[in-house]
Amino acid sequence: MGVLALAGGVGAAKLLRGLVHLIPPQDLVIVGNTGDDLELYGLHISPDLDIIMYTLAGIVDESKGWGISGDTFHCIDMLGKFEFETWFKLGDRDLATHIARTKMLREDMTLSQATTQLCKMLGIKTQLTPMSDEPVRTKVFSGKLRLDFQEYFVKRGTKDEVTGVLFEGAERVKPAPGILEAIKQAERVIICPSNPILSISPILSISPIRDELRKTSARVIGVSPIVGGKAVKGPADRVMVSMGFEASAYGVAKFYADFLDHFIIDKADEQHKTRIEELGLTVTVTDTLMRNFEDSVRLAKVVMEAK
Repeated sequence: MGVLALAGGVGAAKLLRGLVHLIPPQDLVIVGNTGDDLELYGLHISPDLDIIMYTLAGIVDESKGWGISGDTFHCIDMLGKFEFETWFKLGDRDLATHIARTKMLREDMTLSQATTQLCKMLGIKTQLTPMSDEPVRTKVFSGKLRLDFQEYFVKRGTKDEVTGVLFEGAERVKPAPGILEAIKQAERVIICPSNPILSISPILSISPIRDELRKTSARVIGVSPIVGGKAVKGPADRVMVSMGFEASAYGVAKFYADFLDHFIIDKADEQHKTRIEELGLTVTVTDTLMRNFEDSVRLAKVVMEAK
């Protein structure tokens, strides 16, 4: 069975580690958000792709959900002594990934080719691809303030009220090679439990991807990242409210309703089931929290069995 997943960072990675336990790796294509990408210290950093890579490789820092387990921070500490900005905390082993990626890109590899090569080196057999080989950058507006995504998310700790979001460059880029074909061939498309506006929308902002999702004969199944009106992780609930959306499982379902077929919500949100069904969607109510690997596998089974 061909499966394609749209993925942000931590929440997506937790579901994906369950999926790769259930289906052959060659049957899964993961499209990762690169709106969060940045250049720092001359290096190309792809935070969401890296979270997925480290998780599938079994080396992620489980306590944070990102970075590499047991990493040290000697380089970033030394950069601080040299009066560099060090608000984006890069571990020493993590830096090796960014050095390798940047070298590949400077040797004329595309981002998708570099990602494939890094995955191969880490022993990952599942296909992980960026949403595009060309840059799309998420810009966050807070009133008159315009922020790069990582400035909003990491440097300022998501404290700013989000009044607008721009996916700079999305109107002129193409999807990475193979994405549209993978959607056409998929029997199942999964929208991972990631921030709808800041993690999944950058992918959907590339209009051929969203158009293909609307046309696909595959079952499109989403998992809510909102439980009991709150984001499982990150500022998704606050961002939805500040941008005029309902911060609930229903609000997320409505956000995706133009291409979604089936929505999986938590037991805490069972009261929204009928409302979501009125959008024309099938609804499954289950425990969606992934506290450990066993939970990831359990939820992945629910996703794979959704009709």
